[in-house]
Amino acid sequence: MKVLNLYAGLGGNRLKWQDVEVTAVEMESNIGDVYAAQFPNDRLIIGDAHEYLRLHYREFDFIWSSPPCQTHSAMAKATRHERNKYPDLKLYEEIIFLQNFFKGRFVVENVVPYYKPMISPSVQMGRHLFWTNFDILPVKLKSFPNMINAGTVADSEKMKEWLGIKYEGNLYYKNHHCPAQVLRNCVHPDLGLHILNESKRNGLF
Repeated sequence: MKVLNLYAGLGGNRLKWQDVEVTAVEMESNIGDVYAAQFPNDRLIIGDAHEYLRLHYREFDFIWSSPPCQTHSAMAKATRHERNKYPDLKLYEEIIFLQNFFKGRFVVENVVPYYKPMISPSVQMGRHLFWTNFDILPVKLKSFPNMINAGTVADSEKMKEWLGIKYEGNLYYKNHHCPAQVLRNCVHPDLGLHILNESKRNGLF
């Protein structure tokens, strides 16, 4: 099974997948280095996941996309933010594109936004919304306590253990100065495995 893992990050969603041929796309090279160390057999591309999807979607059986969530999350509306930003509508571009042109199975993941979603999600599980073209039975997984406020180095170490992701030190990207931010972006491996299994239950593979 050929899988495209877009906005791959540290690979939380991918950690427990077995017997798959994965192409991962990640923009940040330092995050990509951690991904590559964990999944040396995956093909890793450092680049624009949104554009890669448009050009290469026909090459895959299953596509997982987790576009950046920061402009959609409740924190984007918090008063401590000095600059207002438009929601990044590439999220909805990808949902519409996949719904209409992709012949395999897909899942697009994002956070529960501060606004009513422009396209109704297929399912919500915890802090995640999922848009899919197959049915997913919801599961309840143990969440990391007070994740939204977890921001210390100690928190990041606990989160690494919770996710099962290992790397030394702290990772930062763009203007984020929180050592736990890149870990908060991860989908828990148990949830990633559940969703892949649900695509199989629906008769794809």
